[in-house]
Amino acid sequence: MSATARQAPQQAGLAERLGIKPGQVVQEIGYAEDCDEQLREAIAQHKDVELVDDSYDDVVDAVLLWWRDGDGDLVDALVDALTPLADGGYIWLLTPKAGRDGQVEPSEIGEAAPTAGLSQTSSVSAGRDWLATRLVAPKARR
Repeated sequence: MSATARQAPQQAGLAERLGIKPGQVVQEIGYAEDCDEQLREAIAQHKDVELVDDSYDDVVDAVLLWWRDGDGDLVDALVDALTPLADGGYIWLLTPKAGRDGQVEPSEIGEAAPTAGLSQTSSVSAGRDWLATRLVAPKARR
């Protein structure tokens, strides 16, 4: 079996692990050269999923927010990421794992999320260097 053939199920699994479903529009914010290309490809190639950039001006089902220490004010970025989000949508905050350049302290996320009106629901490994934290608006706001 080729490496590419083995990667296909793993890549689909990455998108599914993030709850990405067929037919969703996923907006990506904060993309840079250090982002995990395998994760991006898994989402972009997931059945009927449209991966759009930060200039997209319609409603989206999910937001991938790539964030590193030093990128600015996390609360402001989270509030901005909420703007295009559909009811029931969610934000995946992607931060470098512990020990990697640009690592964001969990306490910073824990303080920024509620200030932005979000609740942290789970965290998963999103590649070799990235951790994904799922943030949602409380049910009362949705």
